Amino acid sequence: MRKLRDRISDWFGALGAGLRRNATPPAPNGAKPAAPKERIRLIEIDAFIDNALFRIWTALKEGAEALSRFTRRFRMTGWRRAPVELLSDGLTIGVGGGLVMLTLALPAFEATKQDWLAQSDYSVTFLDRYGAEIGKRGARHSDAVPLEAMPDSLIKATLATEDRRFYSHFGIDIIGTARALVENLRNDAVRQGGSSITQQLAKNLFLTNERSLDRKIKEAFLALYLESNLSKHDILQLYLDRAYMGGGNSGAAAAADFYFGKKVTDINLAEAAMLAGLYKAPSRWAPHVNLPAARARANDVLTNMVQAGFMTEGQVMGARRKPADVVRRAADTSPDYFLDWAFEEVKKQVPDGDRSLVVRSTIDMNIEKAADDAVENALRDSGERYRVSQAAMVVAEPDGAVRALVGGRDYGESQFNRATDALRQPGSSFKPFVYTAAIQHGYTPKSIVQDAPISIGNWSPKNYGGRYMGSIQLTTALTRSLNTVAVRLAGAVGRPTIIELAHKMGITTNIINSKSLPLGATDVRVVDMTGAYAVFANGGFRATPYAFTQIVNSQGKVIFDRKRDVGPPERILDEKTVGAMNYMLGQVPERGTGRAAKLQGIKTAGKTGTTNAYRDAWFMGFTGNYVGGVWFGNDDFTSTNKMTGGSLPAQTWNRVMTYAHNGIDLKPIPYIDEPASDGDRPAPAIASADGADQRPLSLSARTTERLIALEKLFETAPPLKPQSAVSFEAVKPLRAAALDH
Repeated sequence: MRKLRDRISDWFGALGAGLRRNATPPAPNGAKPAAPKERIRLIEIDAFIDNALFRIWTALKEGAEALSRFTRRFRMTGWRRAPVELLSDGLTIGVGGGLVMLTLALPAFEATKQDWLAQSDYSVTFLDRYGAEIGKRGARHSDAVPLEAMPDSLIKATLATEDRRFYSHFGIDIIGTARALVENLRNDAVRQGGSSITQQLAKNLFLTNERSLDRKIKEAFLALYLESNLSKHDILQLYLDRAYMGGGNSGAAAAADFYFGKKVTDINLAEAAMLAGLYKAPSRWAPHVNLPAARARANDVLTNMVQAGFMTEGQVMGARRKPADVVRRAADTSPDYFLDWAFEEVKKQVPDGDRSLVVRSTIDMNIEKAADDAVENALRDSGERYRVSQAAMVVAEPDGAVRALVGGRDYGESQFNRATDALRQPGSSFKPFVYTAAIQHGYTPKSIVQDAPISIGNWSPKNYGGRYMGSIQLTTALTRSLNTVAVRLAGAVGRPTIIELAHKMGITTNIINSKSLPLGATDVRVVDMTGAYAVFANGGFRATPYAFTQIVNSQGKVIFDRKRDVGPPERILDEKTVGAMNYMLGQVPERGTGRAAKLQGIKTAGKTGTTNAYRDAWFMGFTGNYVGGVWFGNDDFTSTNKMTGGSLPAQTWNRVMTYAHNGIDLKPIPYIDEPASDGDRPAPAIASADGADQRPLSLSARTTERLIALEKLFETAPPLKPQSAVSFEAVKPLRAAALDH
């Protein structure tokens, strides 16, 4: 190899010398070199390069042959060859696999750079918007119990149910994972979980509840990290302290007090089994919600203890005959998805200092219950017909105060928050960003645009239904959700302009600049879309969704107050743009794709959205009082049965908003409902800088009732017969009927 290196060095040296000789010819009689009289000919350079490459290739082949002759000296024959070949291949695969594993591990270990032991070391009590307690998150410092003081029955029940080989594996239970995989494949469904206690703790400390391969890979590497940095004792202690156990309680100590009204050190075997049964699905098996289900689960835990060899059947017989009872409490109505999101937001606001906090949140439990019920009823009644299994919804006031948040159908089944964490394509509900950019570039609701076939390269978008309307007004294009018009508008204003506007209005995810962007081919979150539509609802101001208005520490000191610490909102859109967009969006529920969302007697605006292959269905809408976003789809991105945004999402939105507007003062949509007395536009329905609510012009309940009666009257009235003049007597019955209402 040294000879090969020397030969290559000599050839390159000769190449350089040759080039120098051609570049500067020698001067005669020792005189100074004269300036070159002609340029180097390209054919000479080409010849040198070809010659050098040929020689290098020849040298490489000779070197490879020499290496082959050398290695043949160590060739094995007979029975010795097999183990040597296996060892060689194993080393090769091991090195390659190690590099792949290192690449996958790097993103996981990013989470360990922070003070991860203190990451969840909060004790937060949440109140609703009216001051009533609604739940807790984080560890309770006063309830911390050393592992040595924990009942032996609780530890054995936990290990028997969650991780029988906890003290023998290295963070990942290979046997348990393989067993769970076989069982799940046999049943063609997820029947068993293969995660060890260390993996579950890694998820609780560093990750979310998202169901994805990426999260499972990170979870595995972080489990190895925990095993290398903590003892088994510390891992089990952290797990018992921080596992969520339903009813807004984290940790075994808090759960024992909540469910049984006693210290965890005083619980018996039956109670320990009931607590150990809560780890997998705390909401489903919470004893104060469904005591029979909790007792059945506890009985399974007792069986696990016998099968694991931790106890005999005789020892658990007493607990089977006399199952645990619980302190009588109301059914669990804790808004868990909202609390999970609010807890993360609190940790961002209070990263250091006192972490025992009381937080006044923005949630309205009445609207939250209405949203939960609407989602569950929609999925129960129509989920099978539409082949849809999940939904998410966010309801907020126009300034961004979140009044309800539904992150999925059942928190006990899945804690993954589809309202705040899921990335889904918005379909046509993204088009208002395109139209807003067009309005800012001089278009008006009455501008004439072309609905006709269009192609960009080999991409030819088509309208839903495959029909084209020709020359139409911009309002009609948005009302009918025409794809070709949105693509043409994006070409006129530029996709970068649309992306910049969407980010300004509240979309926080990375927006892909693709040809299909105007049709919603990018990933967004429900909570972000709700905040973006709130810009229309409040008159053009930024409205980032927020979860709380005040945080108080353990000494009673207010360490955050939104009125005090948050400045006035930034204006994103001017009044003219907001007025034009609100007028056009107001036509969608009136005569467009969102008719199912129209509220009786209340001005409604919004936009439907449906993605390719019917994977996602949206309705984003608002009134002068509330803005809401609804998404329906499947976690595995499978197609629904032709569900559109104008069907189940719009219907669900209507049910929740009908309840939310019951008995409140109605506010008009900014710059769309003009006061009758003069031409002044109503003020934006947002909080002012000093926190006082600006009250736009609103209709009284009696006036609204009369208007609804008039609307019904005109809808049911027979058509008038043509005549030369309409006498007072002809309209007198109608006038009298209206006055009677």
